Amino acid sequence: MTDVAVVGFAQSPCGVREDATTSGVEMLVPIFAEVFGATGLTKADIGFWCSGSSDYLAGRAFSFVSAVDAIGAVPPAMESHVEMDGAWALYEAWVKILTGEAEIALAYGFGKSSGAELRRVLALQLDPYLVAPLWPDSVSVAALQARLGLEAGRWTEKDMAEVAARSRAAALANPRSQVSGDVTADELLGRPYVAEPLRAHDCAPVGDGAAVVIIAAASRARELCTRPAWITGFEHRIDSGALGARDLLAVPSATAAGLACAAAAAARAAGAKEHSAAGADGVDGVDEVDVAELHAPFTHQELLLREALRLGDGADVNPSGGALCGNPMFAAGLARIGMAAQAVMTGRARRALGHATSGPALQQNLVCVLEGQ
Repeated sequence: MTDVAVVGFAQSPCGVREDATTSGVEMLVPIFAEVFGATGLTKADIGFWCSGSSDYLAGRAFSFVSAVDAIGAVPPAMESHVEMDGAWALYEAWVKILTGEAEIALAYGFGKSSGAELRRVLALQLDPYLVAPLWPDSVSVAALQARLGLEAGRWTEKDMAEVAARSRAAALANPRSQVSGDVTADELLGRPYVAEPLRAHDCAPVGDGAAVVIIAAASRARELCTRPAWITGFEHRIDSGALGARDLLAVPSATAAGLACAAAAAARAAGAKEHSAAGADGVDGVDEVDVAELHAPFTHQELLLREALRLGDGADVNPSGGALCGNPMFAAGLARIGMAAQAVMTGRARRALGHATSGPALQQNLVCVLEGQ
């Protein structure tokens, strides 16, 4: 198997867009052009395309087929789709390159969240017999998790507000963000609840957007990018989707994915050609991460993920502002990996971690570790 690196990333501005349809074509065409311009590639160079989106969000079956218009009919393309965030599309593209079926692959994710009642749509991912029929919106589900943490003494409302204040300040430097600004935690605490104990700043905004990442095999990566972001670990783990079947204050799937990435990086550094999750024994976690882009749609979830991934104090968490400042569904997770890769490609980080989540209350977690060499 070959080494694989991220060589290009682009993201559309996050926000409610009246000019975009649920097909996402209007958001995708400009960022495809941007990433092709940066890498010198053309559509003909892409050996595999994979997209992430949701028919439920668009409100029609096979909605992703319309997005293929952004790719174009010529030349013919090998294309696939996942009903998930684009981060999972990137995972499939990575596997395609590892198996030798492509040298260069492009993954993209898109979502027009403002075109539907997003927080009610997400109730459809809950248990279809006992929970979904009650239509608990995603903010209310997250509020249950936040309340548990408060009552257990894991965090305070001020801790949560400080996450929001720091994220908004960081987003001032990110022109693609939807929310930004200088505000103190005390100011935020004076604002009303939307679902106690969550206030508006504790919840990611609803907005539209798209993201694209190009990856390449070692044989092409260095010619496409001065400093490729090499993928040293890429893992996905799942916890139970039943809210009452797991401890909502633990994120074992994130911990397991992080440990597996650490084991993969250690095996790679040792020159091993194979690794498994069992190789995580004795590995403390993904250490020495300079930048960590965490897909945390709620403030308390960043606190949970920091602990679950065992991030050190030296990690710069969400320097882009994170999902709290722009969370286009089905693109935000891919954007976290793209932003982490960008930190490596620009030389700002030696090692970075990108994270994506899906499902209620951090049910599914995907971790990608990238390094510059």
